[in-house]
Amino acid sequence: MAGYKLKTKSSAKKRFKFTGSGKIKRKKAKLSHILTKKDQKMKRNLRSSGLIDKADVPSVKRMMPYGN
Repeated sequence: MAGYKLKTKSSAKKRFKFTGSGKIKRKKAKLSHILTKKDQKMKRNLRSSGLIDKADVPSVKRMMPYGN
């Protein structure tokens, strides 16, 4: 008898990507609105992606069981 498949959380699928080495990438916050008061250096640094914190890895992996 076949086992059960686990569903991937759609919200996590849209927010996170796995790197080749298995780390999880994320987009940085604070770049969607009220951009006039933020200086160019801050906005440029926010464009680059970041990695999620070590404490959040287990919960994100639970939401994305197959690493989509």
